[in-house]
Parts: sequence; structure tokens; C-alpha cells
Amino acid sequence: MSFRRTTGIALLFALGLTSSARAGDDSLFETKIRPVLAKTCIRCHGGKKTSGGLRVDSRLALLEGGDSGPALIAGQPERSLLIQALRHEGEGPHMPPKEKLPPQVVADFTSWVRAGAHWPTETPSTPSKEGTSTHWAFQPVREIKPPTFEGHDGNPIDALLREKQRRKGLRPTGPADRRTLLRRITYDLTGLPPTPAEIDAFLADTSPNAFDRVVDRLLASPHYGERWGRHWLDVVRYADTAGETADYPVPDAWRYRNYVLDAFNADKPYDEFLREQIAGDILASQLPAAAPPQRRAELIVATGYISIARRFGFDPLKDHNLTIDDTLDTLGKSVLGLALGCARCHDHKYDPIPARDYYALYGIFDSTRYPFPGSEKDKRPHEMVPLRPSGKSPEQAYAVAEGKPHNVRIHKRGDPDSPGAEVPRHFLQLFGGQAVSPSAGSGRLQLADWLTDPRNPLTARVMVNRIWQGHFGVGLVKTANDFGTRGEPPTHPELLDYLAARFIESGWSIKAMHRSIVLTEAYRRSSTLDEHNAALDHDNALLWRFSRRRLSAEEIRDAMLAVSGDLDPSPGGPHPFPHSNTWGFTQHTPFLAVYDHNRRSVYLMAQRIKRHPFLALFDGADTSSSTGARNATTVPTQALFFLNDPFVHARAAHLAQRSSKLPDDATRLDRAARLMYGRPATARQGEAAARFLKARRAEKASDADAWAAWLRVMLCSNEFLYVD
Repeated sequence: MSFRRTTGIALLFALGLTSSARAGDDSLFETKIRPVLAKTCIRCHGGKKTSGGLRVDSRLALLEGGDSGPALIAGQPERSLLIQALRHEGEGPHMPPKEKLPPQVVADFTSWVRAGAHWPTETPSTPSKEGTSTHWAFQPVREIKPPTFEGHDGNPIDALLREKQRRKGLRPTGPADRRTLLRRITYDLTGLPPTPAEIDAFLADTSPNAFDRVVDRLLASPHYGERWGRHWLDVVRYADTAGETADYPVPDAWRYRNYVLDAFNADKPYDEFLREQIAGDILASQLPAAAPPQRRAELIVATGYISIARRFGFDPLKDHNLTIDDTLDTLGKSVLGLALGCARCHDHKYDPIPARDYYALYGIFDSTRYPFPGSEKDKRPHEMVPLRPSGKSPEQAYAVAEGKPHNVRIHKRGDPDSPGAEVPRHFLQLFGGQAVSPSAGSGRLQLADWLTDPRNPLTARVMVNRIWQGHFGVGLVKTANDFGTRGEPPTHPELLDYLAARFIESGWSIKAMHRSIVLTEAYRRSSTLDEHNAALDHDNALLWRFSRRRLSAEEIRDAMLAVSGDLDPSPGGPHPFPHSNTWGFTQHTPFLAVYDHNRRSVYLMAQRIKRHPFLALFDGADTSSSTGARNATTVPTQALFFLNDPFVHARAAHLAQRSSKLPDDATRLDRAARLMYGRPATARQGEAAARFLKARRAEKASDADAWAAWLRVMLCSNEFLYVD
């Protein structure tokens, strides 16, 4: 055995990362790494040809390396010759030798190596893997009869939760106090803090259904759609730019964003919501001539779900296959909770999704015309869809339209230049594999019908899990975008099925599901820690208390605007992009701008390549891929933001000015506490504020500056930034 081979094997075991280990996510390798290796690298470093003695067709080959030594040091991209070669650093070797890969591709490889360079094992030739046919998520939704027991009020959701708690020996906490509950539900349903007047009204209402009325009021608020529409925009990776190397603006994407917010406010049935997003243009063509023009426009705009798919490369028209891959990846995760993208290069490793199914769906979207926003290669936007009859308004939508219906061939190893057998368009074989009718055009309308068929076991389950996650922070299935065999199993499978069945039974009403969940004892519990319970269920998976959470990025910004009196409640529209005649963006000078305003954060311009600095700092959604759940990190730069950022200083100064006419410091402090925390100021807080203000005034600070400094302290407090 050569020294180089011995070193490579030793390195594998030293790092604890054998090829069977799962050091990272398969989807990163399958969607970003393997296709590039197959298309760009294998021809010189695989098969019979091994330039420089290097093969790139396995992880071990990269670890062993070639004539220059190991090409890969897992976890250390800066020391890996592979990354140096891709970056064209130094005198060489460079890969590819003549032309550098796009920056995003190099960044993907860097992320892959940093995460451990996970390389999935060889893929079986058949999707019929042992156990997948009986996997819980692929079974029909069951009709569940909740248990009954003495001392329970009969709420079926609470009964299903309580059953598991009893078996585990858990003692649920008591109800939260009314102030806490109102602050919780108001942020939860609208993303804004309750006003002092709303708090006083709720405390004064002693009727048994006082909380029910609060829930109905909040669900009827236009701010509800701004809050819950944002959840859906996370999942569909909404952005106002295209994402190719120059990140061209998409001036009309906002229409789809507003369609989503309006749909949530109107409680559009979820099945209808999906059908419109996948096939709205086809539904519009079937409307009677007398149908209102705004209804036709709404249906066309809804297909922004498809058209906002990311564009790739220097020439997005040439790389359109990657945009369709992005569409399918998002469709699988957002609606079915399945990683369809893993079947792009070969049969899915873990779920029963063969590559034939992937390219059957691919054919549906390849038979669809996507709009083109412009790019470095071709600066002229085209294929936009007009929203009004010709001769009236020039309004247009960033929407899709029917193309020429056709089937596609399998892309061997995900490479469109290596075609395999032709695949008729059809739905997943896992759920019957129905074929697209010859008269069905692209097949998108049939696809929408298959996805929203009540017999489909995934669509309803995935959505009710998202709603549950929005209320409790964690879904009944923790991996909200992955219900496959590699995802987490549900903590309460009976409850998940009960909710899915009720969701369909209600006419797919999202607001009805909200009411069912937030009116439970489980939702109204205190967040108090109980040591006995924590010892048995440390992460509160069985919901014996309500879990405290930090406000999302949008909630933090919106709450600061609200309490300072600066929030503009009007809906957002288009962004002030530069005129398209001036667009000359390139991969070296991509589009970059931050358009701030005082409207809700959901209306901020969202870029793909360069995220909004505030949203990125506080864990906003990834605009390049579907975000099933956000992380909540705590880093020093967040504290520095509250200390130094002009946005925070302006909010504190305006709040100080807003309360300047109040008679004394104690009254001003009490008013600020009611606005920020939903409660009166405490004596201890009053003493601390008095000492602070006295010291600042002794330093010759003006009254306004002294108060603004103290209010910044209150704005960065945990009590303001967290919800109990």
C-alpha cells in the first residue's frame, strides 16, 4: 500500500468521518457538488483519465489525492488543495484550468468541505428500500379518536397531549397570567406587541370567552397576513432579485409577496392556495369572459411561486435546468416535506423516489415558460405576463405561462448533456404515479390536483405541522421540510393525524386551525420551569410548559418601530429599483442596494446574493433555499447593533420625544414599560432608571439624550426581545 493511500485512510479515521458517516446534509452534495464533479471534473479526473494522478469520483480518492498530495482535508477548506485549485490561487494546479467556476459554485464547495465533505454511499438501483413502504408519512391519514379521562375538559388536542404526559409522569404547568398570554398571542398572530389600550381592555374583560374574542380580533387584523404570510415566504425562498451571478432585480416580484399576504388575510383555503400558485395561469384561462379582471390578475400573479425560482450562472437561459431543479426542490420541501432534489442524479438514497419520478416532474416544468429578469449575458427582461388587456395599463406580472408540452430524458448524473431514457410526465409512483393527460398541456394543473387530493397523505400533514411550529416554536415533526425516512419522526403521530384530518374537514382553513391550537390549555400554559418535569423531558418535547422564544428578526424591527410610534402600517408595494435602462450589473459588480423604510419588515427588499444586513444578523430566512425553520443564534454583533446602530438610536430618540410631555420621570418610565413589556414599571426598575438618569444629567447630557440612552437599555433587554 502506497504512503499516499495509507495517509488518506489514516486521515479518514483521525477525523472520524468515514464514507458511511453522515457529516452534513445529503442535499448539499447531491444538488451542489456531485453535478459539478460529474459535468466539469470527471472527464479529466475519473474513468481512464486521471490528470495529475487525481481522481474525483469518490471521497477516498480526494483524500488520497494525486501527484501534489491530498486534495481534500475535511473540515479545513483553506488547507485543501481542491479549494485552492477551484479558487485559482497561486501558480496552480487550477480547476478547471482555463476558466474559473462561478463564485457561488466555489462557495458551495467551500461550505461542503468545511462541513466535513460528506459523500453519500453508493445509491441502490431501485427505490424499493426496506422499510420505506411502511414509513409513517407515506401511510394514509388516520381518523383518530382522542382519549377521555377524568379531570379533563374534553379538548381533543389537550387530551392527545395529556395522554403522553401522563404516561411519562409529567405534571403540566398552570396557565400563564393574562398579560403574558395577551403578549404571546398578539406577537404570535400579528408579529407586533399589544398596545397598552388592548392590554387594559383584555384585563377588564372578565367574561369566559374574552380570550376567544382576542383571537378573532387578531385573526381579522391585516397584520395577521403580514405575520403568517412571512412564514410561507420563508418556505418558498422569496426574494426580489434573481440570484444569478449579477443578481438582477425582479421589480414585479412584490406582487407575488402581496398575493401571499392577502391570501392569508382572506383565509384562502390551503388547497386553493396551492392550486393557484402552481397553475394559476391555467385557471385564469378557464375563467368566463365576464369574470372580474382583478381575479384573472390574481391567478396569474399567484404563479410567482414558480417564477421566483433562482436563476443561475452568467447565462441563466443556458443554465435553465438549474432553475427547474430549484423549483422541484422547493416544491418537494414546501408542499410534500420531501427532498426531491436528491433524485436528480440517481434514485433517492433513502426515500422511494426514483430518478424517473424526478424527471417526470421535471418535464412538467420544462413545458412551462418562465419569465426572464435579465442577466449579465442578456440584459433585456422578457417573457413577462401582462395583467391587463392590451392598450390599457402596462402592468405586468413576474409569472409563468404554458409552453410546448413535452417529456424529457433523464439527465445522467444530473447532467443535461448526458441524456438517458425519455420519461413520460407523471406524479410520484409512491402515490399512484398518475400520468399527465395528452390534453393537459404542461400538466401543472393535474399536478396541483394530485398535490391537493385529500388522499395524499403528506400535503395536509406538512401544513398543519408548519402551523403548529409557528405557535410552539417546534413542529410535531421537528424537520418541517423533511417527512422522509431521514427526517425526525413525529413526537405525537396521533395528534398530527388528528389535526391533518380536521384541516381537510374544515375546508383547508388555516384560520380554523389557528383557533383550534391557540384555544388549548397547552398553548395557554405558563413557561415556568419545573425541575421534576425537566428531569423527565428536558427539551419539553411533550409540551408540559410553553417554551419561551426570542422574537424573529422582523418582530424585533417591527416592535421597535411600533413602540416608538414610527411604524407605517400601510402595505408595501414595488421597490425603488434603478431604471432598467441603466442596468449593467455583472458578476464583478452585482446589484447591491438596501432600501429601508418604516413599514413592516416583510416589505423590505430581499436580495439573494447579499441579504439585508439586519435580517441576516438576527437569523432571517435564507433567500436562496427553502427555510423550514429558523435558527435563533446569540452573537456579540447583535448586542453591538443595539448599542450603535442608527436605527436603534432613532427609535429611542423618537420614543423619548413621544413621552416628553408626561409630567415626571416615573410616569415616563411607566409608559415606556407598558409599551415595551406590556406591564407597569417595577420599583426596582424605577430606582435603576433614576440612578442612570441622574448620572447622565450630571454629565451635562440633555434630558432628551439621557432618556434616549435609558430607552436603548430597555430596547435591548431580554424582556423586550423574548416572549414567554
